[in-house]
Amino acid sequence: MNHYISRRSFLKKSVVAGGAVVTANSLLGNVALAKPNERVNLACIGIGNRGSDIIKELYKTGLCNIVALCDVDMGAKHTQEILKQFPDVPRFTDFRQLFDKMGNQFDAVSIGTPDFSHFPITMMALDLGKHVYVEKPMARTFWEVELMMQKARKQNKVVTQMGNQGHSEGNYFQFKAWKDAGIINGVTRIDAHMNMPRRWHGWDTQIQGYPYPERIPESLDWDLWQMQTIGHDYNKDYVNGQWRCWFDFGMGALGDWGAHLLDTAHEFLELGLPTEVEAVKLDGHNSFFFPMSSTLKFHFPKRKNMPAVDINWYDGLDNLPPIPDGYGVSGLDPNIPAPSTGALQPVKLNPGKIIYGKDLIFKGDSHGSTLQIIPEAKAKDLANHLPEVQSSPSNHFANFLKACRGEEKTRSPFEIAGPLSQVFCLGVMTQKMNNKILFDPIKKEIINDKFANAMLMGPPPRKGWEQYYVV
Repeated sequence: MNHYISRRSFLKKSVVAGGAVVTANSLLGNVALAKPNERVNLACIGIGNRGSDIIKELYKTGLCNIVALCDVDMGAKHTQEILKQFPDVPRFTDFRQLFDKMGNQFDAVSIGTPDFSHFPITMMALDLGKHVYVEKPMARTFWEVELMMQKARKQNKVVTQMGNQGHSEGNYFQFKAWKDAGIINGVTRIDAHMNMPRRWHGWDTQIQGYPYPERIPESLDWDLWQMQTIGHDYNKDYVNGQWRCWFDFGMGALGDWGAHLLDTAHEFLELGLPTEVEAVKLDGHNSFFFPMSSTLKFHFPKRKNMPAVDINWYDGLDNLPPIPDGYGVSGLDPNIPAPSTGALQPVKLNPGKIIYGKDLIFKGDSHGSTLQIIPEAKAKDLANHLPEVQSSPSNHFANFLKACRGEEKTRSPFEIAGPLSQVFCLGVMTQKMNNKILFDPIKKEIINDKFANAMLMGPPPRKGWEQYYVV
């Protein structure tokens, strides 16, 4: 199917209203579209589960045309919603064929695939000069993130955005305003916590090997699903979000939620990369999947006039941080998206963070949730001294598409999101090895453990995938 036919078909289904084009029969409801010459042509890679959410949010801005869909399992239940939403759009199983056959018909890509497969797709897109929206975290290994940043710098006209959507919401603008005004000042410690049930909770931590091979679903290209990673036999506990559980494919609770909890502190406190990362406590540690609970400590040195900072990460059902006096009640926040395991379940503490400054303590939830000063009496004393916080000019998806058109700058480009993702890569390494690493952030080397240093690169890519590791 060529681009002209699908575009003509698309316009047939639209009506002009008040100067904007509004789709009359969209499954997403009426979407007010910008003028045709103001829309970004977007190819979407990974169209089920989280990938589906990204496509819908990008489309609802009215700032893009969906011109191609790509997924390794077009016959799966989770891909059907997007296929019904965009029935006339060309479809591909292999992202390389998509770029080869339609590369001159789109401006940008959305990448909503598992963490480990972000890397080759992003590198190919950047090579071809395509703008990239990629889910968090950027990649699974430290060096892959490094190469993605280098490639983006080389292709300096290309727009990049990592999908930590809180970076375009209230917390982002509040943290910046409070930091600039000196309200957030002298931070020396941050406790970040994610204590919801995870997919691997309840698994056998005495595991001796990978799951037994199962029959591959007929609709799934299993070889392509694995991309550059070392070959595994198919098992249902690798796909549809289960990949997040395994060191070989995912990044656990830290990679999943770290960007939603620590993104603003990392950027506005200019933390960069840590000099020490320690696995303080790992319950249920094994060589295959993530622990039942983890306490990790990241040490960041002094920067300019700011003191050194320790970030303590807590995950696991009963692995809570110390709760300061005057913390108050923390019920479930309806604004926090449900975890990928399904509906929210009662937890003792919302996913969030406690930030210890020179004179003040702040508590915050996740994503775009704004900070509160604690205790409440202190917050009331300062209420009239807080700076005005600007409202967001665009959500994270519109910000990306407007940046593709040169109207805004992305708030989570690779130069900002990359070091944040690398922090999580280092944390995951200590979870796997159950150790403490000393890191040189200038040379980007682990200086106390040669084996750990080799892990920064990860295993060599499978044959046929080496070309993506060239900048």
